[in-house]
Amino acid sequence: MKYTSLQTIRDEHATLGAMLKSMRQLVVRGPADSPQQFFDVLRGMLFYIDEFPERLHHTKESELLFPRVLRVAPALADVIARLDRDHLNGEKSVRELQHQLLAWELLGDSRKQCFVDLAIRYLDFYQDHMQIEETVILPEAQKQLSEDDWRELDAAFKEHTDPLGGKYPPDPAYDRLFTRIVLKARAPVGQGDVDSVT
Repeated sequence: MKYTSLQTIRDEHATLGAMLKSMRQLVVRGPADSPQQFFDVLRGMLFYIDEFPERLHHTKESELLFPRVLRVAPALADVIARLDRDHLNGEKSVRELQHQLLAWELLGDSRKQCFVDLAIRYLDFYQDHMQIEETVILPEAQKQLSEDDWRELDAAFKEHTDPLGGKYPPDPAYDRLFTRIVLKARAPVGQGDVDSVT
């Protein structure tokens, strides 16, 4: 049986993974001769991470998925505790990145390295976090959870869908954000000209 919540989580991870990859490319290459576009795209990406994965996706994982997995797989208690701590600290980490990006933009290159170092650490951390969910938590959930668990999870994950995922009806509230990121960011997230954002 196909569980829509399981597919939704994987789809949201794929969208976020693509966003993180594109963000890493931007951070490594820097603004070059298009600083306004560079900062604009990064601000949009960080806002998206704060707005959707941090506030909605992670909340549903921590409040709905993880407790069910813990119930049927208590040996994963330490892993789940670590993932929950990651979720609790995630919003703070994104806000710190947003602050450091603004500091670089407004105060100049003396603040660049602080942002770059923080961003690379954050991107590495996030990729590792999702990999644990994909390789440990989701397979265990698929193997162990009951049909009743999946019905409840399917209903919960259907309520809020990723505004940038492209597989679900778009939320008009996110149209400007979607347009900003997709039209200006490089692939795999966007359609922007590589030269125009480097």
